[in-house]
Amino acid sequence: MLSRRNFLWSSGASLALSGFPVHGWTKELPRGRVVVIVLEGGMDGLAAVPPLGDTDLHQMRGELITSAPIALNPFFGLHPSLGGFGRMLHNGEAAIVHATAFPYTKRSHFEGQNVVQSGNMVPFASKSGWLGRALEFAGLPGRALSMDMPLISRGEADVDNYYPASIRGSTKPSATLTNLLSAYHSEQISKVFDKIAAKNALKEGPVARDNVSLAKYAGAKMALDEGPAAAVITLGEFDTHADQRADNGRHHRQLSKVDDILLGFKTGLKDRWKDTVILTLTEFGRTVKVNGSTGTDHGYGSAGLLAGGLLKGGAVISQWPGLRKKDLFEERDLQSSIDYRSVCAACLEKAYGLDHDLIANNIFQSPRLPRFYNHLFV
Repeated sequence: MLSRRNFLWSSGASLALSGFPVHGWTKELPRGRVVVIVLEGGMDGLAAVPPLGDTDLHQMRGELITSAPIALNPFFGLHPSLGGFGRMLHNGEAAIVHATAFPYTKRSHFEGQNVVQSGNMVPFASKSGWLGRALEFAGLPGRALSMDMPLISRGEADVDNYYPASIRGSTKPSATLTNLLSAYHSEQISKVFDKIAAKNALKEGPVARDNVSLAKYAGAKMALDEGPAAAVITLGEFDTHADQRADNGRHHRQLSKVDDILLGFKTGLKDRWKDTVILTLTEFGRTVKVNGSTGTDHGYGSAGLLAGGLLKGGAVISQWPGLRKKDLFEERDLQSSIDYRSVCAACLEKAYGLDHDLIANNIFQSPRLPRFYNHLFV
C-alpha cells in the first residue's frame, strides 16, 4: 500500500511539509517545490510595496509611508524590512503582484482565511484545501506531523496526522505496550493502537520553533531528492487597527519576519532553490486611509510576494487601479485588478506540471479563471 509522509510543526509560527515521494513509485513525479507563507490578519500591501508614484498615496496615508523605501522602479518602492527580498528581486529570483486578492470582499478574518486556504469562494463549504488537492492530482498526498492539519494542505482523501509530544518519556514509547493494548481492545480501537505503533517508528523529532529555524529546516527537507514537494508556514499578527506606524510598528516587524523566512528557505533549499516557487497568501489587504487610531482596518486588495528559482522574476506586475476615492473598492479599499487564484494556479502549473484547465476546474472550481503563467514564468 502506497504511503506518503507529511510533517507539520505547530507553534506561534507553524510549518507543514507534504508530498513525500515513495520508494518504487514508477510514475515520473514532479521535481518542483511550492512554499506558501500564510500571513494571517491582512497584510498591508500599500505599506509593504508602496506605489510612490501615485500622488494620492501621500494624501491618503502619508504617515504610513516608510521614510527609507527601496526603489524598485519609478512607480513602486519596497519597505526596507524586506531588504533580503529586494536583493532577490534585483537578481531576478522574485516578483511582486500588486492590487490583487482572492475575490472575497466581506472582510471577515475567519471567512477570508477559510476562502484563501480552501480555494472555495463559499466560506466553510470545503473540507480540503487548494494545495492539498493539487498534491493529490500530482500524485503526492501525505501524512501530517501535527496537532492540527492546516486546511490548505488537506486533500479530499483522509490524511493521518502525528505529533511528537514533549512530555518526558513520550518520545520513546514502548512498542510492547502499544501491541498489548491493540490485542485486548475492539477492532476499531486496535486499529488506532496499530497506527500509534507505526508512528513510533518514525525518527523525526522536534526542531526549534522560531521562524528562521522552521524555514531552514523545511528548506533542508525539501532539498532532498525524496523530500516533500510542498510547505506551508503560517505567520500572524498582521491585523494592525492601531499604532501601525511607518517604520517601526508591529506590521513592519512582521514584514522583517517574512524576509527572514524567505532567506531561511533559500539557505535550506540550496541547489533545490532553482526548482522552487514561494508565494505569500493573506485574507485581505488594509484600508487605504488611516483610521482614527493611526492604524488601518480590514480592506480588500493587497500585494503578493513571490520568490524562488523557478520564477523569471525581477518585476512588479500590476494593473494599477489608482487610489482616488472613485477608483477604490467601496470607496475605501485598494481595488483588486488581478485574481490571486490565477497566481496560485500558475505556481501549481509550473511546479507540478498540472494543466491550467485542470487546476481551474478541479482545484479552484472556476473554469473561467484567467491563466497568469506567462507573467511569472516566461
